[in-house]
Amino acid sequence: MRIQVKGRNLPVSDDLREQVQRRFRVIDRQVSELAELEVEVFHENNPSIADSQVAEATLHLKGVTLRARHASRDLSQSINAVGDELAVQVKRHREKRRRRRAGRELEPARGSGPGMVASPAGEGA
Repeated sequence: MRIQVKGRNLPVSDDLREQVQRRFRVIDRQVSELAELEVEVFHENNPSIADSQVAEATLHLKGVTLRARHASRDLSQSINAVGDELAVQVKRHREKRRRRRAGRELEPARGSGPGMVASPAGEGA
C-alpha cells in the first residue's frame, strides 16, 4: 500500500510520517499492494473550534473508496481514531466481498440439477 501524507496549515515531519505508517500497518496487511492511502492532517484556524486538530484519510481500493475523518484537540488522537475507523471499514468491505463470492459459487449448483432439461438453442418460441 502506498501512503501519502499531506499537511494543511501544519508541517509534515518525519515523526508524523512514521506515526501514520505505524498506525495504518494493520490496514496495509489487509489490502492490496496497489491500494493508495492519502492522509491529510490540518489545523483549523478558527478559535471557536475546540477540536482543531483534524485528520482525514482516503483509501482508494479497486472499485471502492473508503474515507474517515476525525477532529480532536490532539493530532495523535485524531490519527488513531481515523486509523480505527478505516480498519473497521476495510474489514466490513472484505466481509462483504467474501459473502458475494461465496454466493456466486453456490448459484450454479442451484440452477442445474436432476430434472432440469436444457433446450437446444433455436427451439422454443
